[in-house]
Amino acid sequence: MAFAHQNKKGQTYYLHGKTVTLQNGRQQQIFYFAREEKRGEGLDDIPSGYRIEENERTGLPFLKKA
Repeated sequence: MAFAHQNKKGQTYYLHGKTVTLQNGRQQQIFYFAREEKRGEGLDDIPSGYRIEENERTGLPFLKKA
């Protein structure tokens, strides 16, 4: 079960993460929230050193380094 966050509008978002390859060949871990849980990409908890913030206008949550 992925970590769930309910925003100020009452919508539930699930935390996901995956490793992507950039154009220069370097691998980087990315984190994102989605309205539905995606198989194999859900994270159980917030990564250490990050906190959840929300976009004021849309209410979309995102991770920000602490």
